[in-house]
Amino acid sequence: MKSPQLQRYSAGQRSNHWAVVTCFVLAGVSGFALFHPALFWLTNLLGGPQWTRILHPYIGIAMFLLFLGMFFMFVGANVWRKEDSAWLGSASKLISEGNAAKMPAVGKYNGGQKLVFWLFTLCLIVLLVTGLLFWQAWFAASVPIPLQRIAVLLHAIAAFVLVLGVIVHAYAAIWVKGTIGAMVRGTVSAAWARHHHPLWYRDQVAGKK
Repeated sequence: MKSPQLQRYSAGQRSNHWAVVTCFVLAGVSGFALFHPALFWLTNLLGGPQWTRILHPYIGIAMFLLFLGMFFMFVGANVWRKEDSAWLGSASKLISEGNAAKMPAVGKYNGGQKLVFWLFTLCLIVLLVTGLLFWQAWFAASVPIPLQRIAVLLHAIAAFVLVLGVIVHAYAAIWVKGTIGAMVRGTVSAAWARHHHPLWYRDQVAGKK
């Protein structure tokens, strides 16, 4: 018998998520192309060097604004709670044994997912602020060169950390079967929810009753 399905993400949340992913890929490709000469060939994917240089900051702003919408959609579920600290304290056991049933019960997101959420938020704020400081078309002319150099360095560091965070996020989504399906279809099985997010499952069942 097929397990009942629970709604985990609305159509709007899923659309917003994949729009952010699209902007991230485009910003990443254009950013890498401008970062190092060895990757300059990536400019061909965005119409050439000039278009890459023009589009990169606008794509970055679009990504930030889309993520801002995502932030307000999900911030309530990412408030840190005591069970998240307990979950992180047992994270090594999950990695070594791979059994989520032995982990402390968590809500809609576990401690690791919440850390990634706040890491994304911090990185995107740093990327936006620093990117504006050396945006040649609009603001760079009024920003001192030393400050621009610091902004470029911080921009690169934040981008590097963001890329690492996205890799971890994607790997975890692939590792936990059913996670990607939830962001595609919007639903998860009751068995999946009870196994991975028992406190959220309890709230969903109580809400339906």
